[in-house]
Amino acid sequence: MRLKTLARWLLPGTGMKRWLFVALLGIVMLADAGDRWIVAQGASWHFNQFLDGIVADYFADYFAPGDLTWVLTVLGVLLLLAGVFFTLRALYRAARYRDFHGRSRLREGYKIVAIGGGTGLSTLLRGLKRRTSNLTAVVTVSDDGGSSGRLTKELGVLPPGDIRNCLVALADDEALVTDLFQYRFNEGEGLSGHSFGNIFLAAMTGITGNFDRAVQESSRVLNIVGRVLPSTLGHVRLCAELEDGRIVCGESQIPLARLPISRCFIEPAGVEPFEQVLAAIRDADAIVLGPGSLFTSILPNLLVERIAEQIASSRAVKMYVCNVMTQPGETTGMTAADHVRTLIDHARARVCDYVIVNDEPPKRLLAAYAEEGQGPVTPDIERIEELGLKPISAAVISETENVRHDPERLASVVLSVINRHVAERATFVKPPSAYRKARAAAP
Repeated sequence: MRLKTLARWLLPGTGMKRWLFVALLGIVMLADAGDRWIVAQGASWHFNQFLDGIVADYFADYFAPGDLTWVLTVLGVLLLLAGVFFTLRALYRAARYRDFHGRSRLREGYKIVAIGGGTGLSTLLRGLKRRTSNLTAVVTVSDDGGSSGRLTKELGVLPPGDIRNCLVALADDEALVTDLFQYRFNEGEGLSGHSFGNIFLAAMTGITGNFDRAVQESSRVLNIVGRVLPSTLGHVRLCAELEDGRIVCGESQIPLARLPISRCFIEPAGVEPFEQVLAAIRDADAIVLGPGSLFTSILPNLLVERIAEQIASSRAVKMYVCNVMTQPGETTGMTAADHVRTLIDHARARVCDYVIVNDEPPKRLLAAYAEEGQGPVTPDIERIEELGLKPISAAVISETENVRHDPERLASVVLSVINRHVAERATFVKPPSAYRKARAAAP
């Protein structure tokens, strides 16, 4: 245990150790200078004789015998002051980030791109931000309901609601930011129904001149971990073709139809993606789709031109986090494999290799959800395997007032999938399953 603690202390991180060493070096020089004063008074101390020998052997042409005391005094004072100053500065920075050693580990974490919207994506981000600071949240901008829809119609800004939720989830001081940004005005002409965070982003858009710059500046103000990007900077409208052939337009209107959805599409078709999103996908170690509403949070991102193709061609490990519960008017009666099939059919590309499904159905809130026409998504593992994908079953939910993915549990599963994939890709030895399959195929 002591060796482990010592090793942790020696790891580079805040910069404290190097400046403590500088301060110690200054103290040594001051001690030698004091030694010389003692010797001048008739006492004896042998350390200065050692330094005198070094100076006489190597620096005799540069220093007279009486100069060394003053040189060491000046250097000792300067080094001591510098060491103390930089130690205090390192302590301040470490205290600001609340973690002496974790900050460097976060910087060295995996580059993860999380794609989706709604509360599901923000839940995932809350868990991942404690594992890596190399996070990129790609968020849908097709919301046309509530405060976001009103601001889009009145001010022409992109819908800020899902962006706001992700900024809050990644904020350094999440508790305070949550209370502030999620505060919703209940009265006031023009203000009623709006959340402060939406108004803040709309105001920042007006100040900076464009939405992506507004999100960047808001991220800086909130000191978020990672970054949040809209999937496109163009205004889009989500539409759905229902089972009876009717077309419903508007993200907020689709669930109200209460009929199975045949397909989704966006208008205008062919809208260009935000270039930073494509760059983030190309550079990613892992790409996570969801969790979130399948038709109204995840698919709108994949329907933007080139995003699905970029995901499919990426060498990153790709996974889809299936919803825990079905959603009335969207996924009623759909199993986990149905979710995956719908995802791939709309993307027209293989956008995931792994599928994370919850295998622990809720108990306490099951009856309450059933009254709303919702039930647990059936984890039909065999059908997922038939699609050529690898299912990952795990207990990833928490039951409070709602049934949601648990941020810590979900993040742990996501990281375990990434670790497994990286380990398999980094070795020249095939996994045991490959040998089992080879033996089974042999005559």
